Amino acid sequence: MKALILVGGFGTRLRPLTLSFPKPLVDFANKPMILHQIEALKEVGVTEVVLAINYRPEVMLNFLKDFEDKLGITITCSQETEALGTAGPLALARDKLVDGSGEPFFVLNSDVISEYPFAELIKFHKSHGGEATIMVTKVDEPSKYGVVVMEEATGMVEKFVEKPKIFVGNKINAGIYLLNPSVLDRIELKPTSIEKEVFPRIAADAKLFAMVLPGFWMDVGQPRDYITGLRLYLDSLRKRSANRLATGAHIVGNVLVHESAKIGEGCLIGPDVAIGPGCVVEDGVRLSRCTVMRGVRIKKHACISNSIIGWHSTVGQWARIENMTILGEDVHVGDEVYTNGGVVLPHKEIKSSILKPEIVM
Repeated sequence: MKALILVGGFGTRLRPLTLSFPKPLVDFANKPMILHQIEALKEVGVTEVVLAINYRPEVMLNFLKDFEDKLGITITCSQETEALGTAGPLALARDKLVDGSGEPFFVLNSDVISEYPFAELIKFHKSHGGEATIMVTKVDEPSKYGVVVMEEATGMVEKFVEKPKIFVGNKINAGIYLLNPSVLDRIELKPTSIEKEVFPRIAADAKLFAMVLPGFWMDVGQPRDYITGLRLYLDSLRKRSANRLATGAHIVGNVLVHESAKIGEGCLIGPDVAIGPGCVVEDGVRLSRCTVMRGVRIKKHACISNSIIGWHSTVGQWARIENMTILGEDVHVGDEVYTNGGVVLPHKEIKSSILKPEIVM
């Protein structure tokens, strides 16, 4: 089987992290976002993953070469010279996706984090005999999204309603699809939306089915959702393989600590924290609801909450970082500095406090 991951463009919503790495390579729970997807695809027998990309493909491919060998899976790029929307890239990668076997292929949005129940998706797709299956997830406020209206019993999709004013349902497209090769005959090589143009036409022919995604779902393409996604992911990890989470007197709730990270005395860490490889957390540090990426040093008695600390940054003694502060790569925050929602671009030194949310160039 094959899979196409829609990687797309510049990852502007996750800047300043995406100034250092393409968005799919930004760490989420201590590994690049896209690797969560590739590992789950490999588990259900996918042998080739195609990345649809229009920005710095060489960076992606160089990085993923290591994982190709480790996972025993082929990773190639299909590069757009112009933005082709969410369906155009399928037409562009047609030759890579169709091998004459007639097997369906996966299509994923690269920002989506979930438990990836691909085995159940394959089973459901083969049982209904339609042309395409989309995964849907239930949301509390459907009026902010495009809602999928479907028959509960069969899963057949009746129609899509964009940002409904009155309640028509609470299921939205989760950005995970399984499509028969025949779907490619419906897509032209031009900028096209799979959600707004292709799927409604398949639904009109009564060949589009939806499966409700079990477990959690989050689009982690922007900082607030990234932090929420981390909480949901760690909750799910607690249920699936709790032994991967940290334990000890200094740990509160769900915390993921890389084995190469060092943590000092008298710290309080958690809930919902990921500490990456090679990090050093000195004595008396307090961390909650945050991600600390590879190679970061957090000095004594610093306090970090609801924030993302980019690669190889340093946080000074008694510093306080909170309220969706994002430090890009190699940012150095001085001792006793306070940052309230500061977004700091890479390679900066912060010597004075950031009292209200602002971007530091």
